Amino acid sequence: MVQMKDVKVVYRSSDIVALDGVSLNIDEGEFVFLVGPSGSGKTTIMKLITGELRADDGEITVNDYDMRRIKRRKLPKMRRSLGVVFQDYRLIENMNVYDNVAFAMRVVGASNREIRRRVPYVLELVGLDGREKRLPKELSGGEQQRVAIARALANNPRMIVADEPTGNLDPVRSLELMLLFEKINEMGTTILVVTHEKELVNAFAKRVITIDNGRVISDGMDGYYSYEIE
Repeated sequence: MVQMKDVKVVYRSSDIVALDGVSLNIDEGEFVFLVGPSGSGKTTIMKLITGELRADDGEITVNDYDMRRIKRRKLPKMRRSLGVVFQDYRLIENMNVYDNVAFAMRVVGASNREIRRRVPYVLELVGLDGREKRLPKELSGGEQQRVAIARALANNPRMIVADEPTGNLDPVRSLELMLLFEKINEMGTTILVVTHEKELVNAFAKRVITIDNGRVISDGMDGYYSYEIE
């Protein structure tokens, strides 16, 4: 699924070492939290996984793709095996809920028949059936994030990567969202959640990888996030 070995990333414009010998594995079907203070390297790891960034050294494999050597023309196919969820939702404001989700399928060439079958299914899965015709501005923040999750699920990815998905939500909606991710995980999709939400992480008995200063400082299955946020 995701394998990193001695990965190093240096931002040349500032000579900042973003990752310094990071090694980690995320197996098929896991639910993993990636935590750490701002500037610790979490975002860099996400960019390596999605192919936005290439490592300067080490080895990284994502869904059987060698991310240091992958050709640019193969990146779209690799990215179809991932679903990405962002803190700010990134919905298309002039498209309704149905079309926001359908758009993710159209860009990869899905047929109208596939779209008609898949979109209602994922909307029901995330609890948005009946809201297909609403625009993003007519939804609450929690509902908009559910649309973003449905969009990430549209092409049946092997893995979902969520970047601070609860950052704009209150504690109740944040918990609901994590329970939804847990449900999706139980259906077989690998989940990686990048977050600062200490209380939320501690509420779930999942694997927690902690990053600081570009290094993995802990990796455990006790589901407890003890690191102090700066």
